[in-house]
Amino acid sequence: QIQFADDMQEFTKFPTKTGRRSLSRSISQSSTDSYSSAASYTDSSDDEVSPREKQQTNSKGSSNFCVKNIKQAEFGRREIEIAEQDMSALISLRKRAQGEKPLAGAKIVGCTHITAQTAVLIETLCALGAQCRWSACNIYSTQNEVAAALAEAGVAVFAWKGESEDDFWWCIDRCVNMDGWQANMILDDGGDLTHWVYKKYPNVFKKIRGIVEESVTGVHRLYQLSKAGKLCVPAMNVNDSVTKQKFDNLYCCRESILDGLKRTTDVMFGGKQVVVCGYGEVGKGCCAALKALGAIVYITEIDPICALQACMDGFRVVKLNEVIRQVDVVITCTGNKNVVTREHLDRMKNSCIVCNMGHSNTEIDVTSLRTPELTWERVRSQVDHVIWPDGKRVVLLAEGRLLNLSCSTVPTFVLSITATTQALALIELYNAPEGRYKQDVYLLPKKMDEYVASLHLPSFDAHLTELTDDQAKYLGLNKNGPFKPNYYSY
Repeated sequence: QIQFADDMQEFTKFPTKTGRRSLSRSISQSSTDSYSSAASYTDSSDDEVSPREKQQTNSKGSSNFCVKNIKQAEFGRREIEIAEQDMSALISLRKRAQGEKPLAGAKIVGCTHITAQTAVLIETLCALGAQCRWSACNIYSTQNEVAAALAEAGVAVFAWKGESEDDFWWCIDRCVNMDGWQANMILDDGGDLTHWVYKKYPNVFKKIRGIVEESVTGVHRLYQLSKAGKLCVPAMNVNDSVTKQKFDNLYCCRESILDGLKRTTDVMFGGKQVVVCGYGEVGKGCCAALKALGAIVYITEIDPICALQACMDGFRVVKLNEVIRQVDVVITCTGNKNVVTREHLDRMKNSCIVCNMGHSNTEIDVTSLRTPELTWERVRSQVDHVIWPDGKRVVLLAEGRLLNLSCSTVPTFVLSITATTQALALIELYNAPEGRYKQDVYLLPKKMDEYVASLHLPSFDAHLTELTDDQAKYLGLNKNGPFKPNYYSY
């Protein structure tokens, strides 16, 4: 007979119920709790000390960085090496162009998620001749060990998991504002870096040779600047390139939405009612995954074309108010603001899970929940219970910020596609002859999109069919592409 007595005695040594944690618990403390394998490696002894207050140097004696703990560099290097195994196309581009140094003289200031995958991109840019200074576009998505590895390798990186809002802007400013170094290229994700340089350093902004932006939010802000006649540099809209939209936005989110929700809530999706706000590429990916696991999925949309696509894919298109009382999960992916308001949150059922898959934290009105009558209870890293006076609780993930990169990881292979696209966009803008690009927002040339795709086909042992001369003439195409017109939507 198996005896459990000793085990029970050992178990009862630990408290069975934890008290509620106060709302004033600091962001930096709560966001560095490690829960899953996706969380950054964290030395708990460092949690109480802000990286801004530390004096750190790498093995070369440089202190031109600010990370959580430079001692994590070796661990971060292993993470980067693992990512490189599934980013063969980007590594291939690095090897092909390394001798030419197409980015020699480029001084790139970047603001993206700092993960093992983006580290491979940053080191590729450096290998191609660029000097790079980097900050994080999300206060929760930085992998501390990866930031340390980049700092050890000589990259001026200013980022750590769990930054405060003040830290976030301080890190961006440290990247831009350095004596004797002036950026001439921007790689942005969300538009915060571009906005900061435009507002705070207008003379630097005017001398920028090109901006590459990869998010819906950031692209929207660029188009606003362009429309107002205030965009004085050419910009490349990578977000709407085929290799970003159809792969990162669709296939990446199709896998990472489930990963993020499972790691944070352990929820079972079969039979759950889920409303997804927005049926763009991100929404399509999320819905496909949820439907495959047996969830009942509703869609909200403003665009009749996207709404019709949702209907044809078997989803019911509704207004949020019509289903808010009955759904178990609410997911936003619109790129808009105030999609889920306090009124919606008040009407949700007990234990409803609320999260965001869009870049910006503006989609869910989290600020409206910071009121005296509501109690916040941190239950695990990136998971808060917001408790109403009647006892109802809503499960809020990542405080309304990007779920997949805040709470889990994303597929490396898909990020290779996006990173290769970004690298080529930077090379194109930096080396373009004067006059090719005016002060406007451009899409990546179709030929470049096709080249990015072709670099990734060998991973699948895929073999393209080649047109004969007669077939190419019949279709009016060059045998080597581009194979589709710019207006073609895949």
